[in-house]
Amino acid sequence: MEAVLVNVNEFQELARQALPKMYYDYFRGGAEDEQTLKENVEAFQRITIRPRILVDVSRTDLSTTVLGYKISAPILIAPTAMHKLAHPEGEVATARAAAACNTIMILSYMSTCTVEEVASSCNGVRFFQIYVYKKRDVTANLVQRAERCGYKAIVLTVDTPRLGRREKDIKNKMVAPQLKNFEGLISTAVSSDEGSNIEEFAKSTFDASLSWKDIGWLRSITKLPVLVKGVLTHEDAIKAVEVGVDGIVVSNHGARQLDYAPSTISVLEEVVGAVKGKVPVLFDGGIRRGTDVFKALALGAQAVLIGRPAVYGLAAKGEYGVKRVIEMLKDELDLTMALSGCPTLNHISRNHVRTENERPRSML
Repeated sequence: MEAVLVNVNEFQELARQALPKMYYDYFRGGAEDEQTLKENVEAFQRITIRPRILVDVSRTDLSTTVLGYKISAPILIAPTAMHKLAHPEGEVATARAAAACNTIMILSYMSTCTVEEVASSCNGVRFFQIYVYKKRDVTANLVQRAERCGYKAIVLTVDTPRLGRREKDIKNKMVAPQLKNFEGLISTAVSSDEGSNIEEFAKSTFDASLSWKDIGWLRSITKLPVLVKGVLTHEDAIKAVEVGVDGIVVSNHGARQLDYAPSTISVLEEVVGAVKGKVPVLFDGGIRRGTDVFKALALGAQAVLIGRPAVYGLAAKGEYGVKRVIEMLKDELDLTMALSGCPTLNHISRNHVRTENERPRSML
């Protein structure tokens, strides 16, 4: 008799059992010593919740909007690459799960299904994540294809002038498939005798000269709103607002880029304070429980993104697994809100959490 899954973390072990070691290591792994990878999750454990009592929570409402699009809960699917390494249906299955849960999927530039395949697979709100390549026409082509296919926003990843050193991929000599989005544009079949061919591909194609002025270039090729993903400091948050972005994603790339960068939850409040409500701030990194979602919202995020949990669900049980991951987090968030005295998301405030070095409020 199959064991009953009771939380999102249990999908990781099922994914480990289901996947070849090379692919499991690719999805699970982080940069170098993986200190930031560990800290992304553990930093949440040092934040406590301050529940309020005797509040009417007979009805709770998790719904919200992101860039004007209403979703059932503040939980989006983060852009993660190459879903067909996790499951034969790839990003199409993930997109269907997101649509069934009435939330937004951010499709990765490095997806194994084309932007057109995902767009035609189901009705739903989707954003498209991009990198900028040395050959700018490749990026422009994909942005314009996404816009024609009805994607609602462009999410520019800004923390990857070079690919972080992912030592498990190097040891495994990680081999990525040819990516269908790039057929006729650029070859992703880069060989490397010494390590990961993903690292070699990134080195040969990613534009390390990308800078703030290029936000203007991106705006010139699309009418869609532009969000930047990879902001970790108040200085960069202020600059992003100054150059006119439509939103910010606080992210350290799932701890896959710069090891010993801070956990994202530890800098969220710094970024939110710098933005001062001028654009929405989304959060990415380390979400494993509904209590994590609650804490991120209390510290100022409008919504959170989930990456690895969705991929683990996909690897374990396909489209159904992704849906269960989203539903589990929604159910846990709903319970956390009820037990904390918050009938709606608007009731969640900074007063509902205490960070590690913060004194009890009775002492302030």
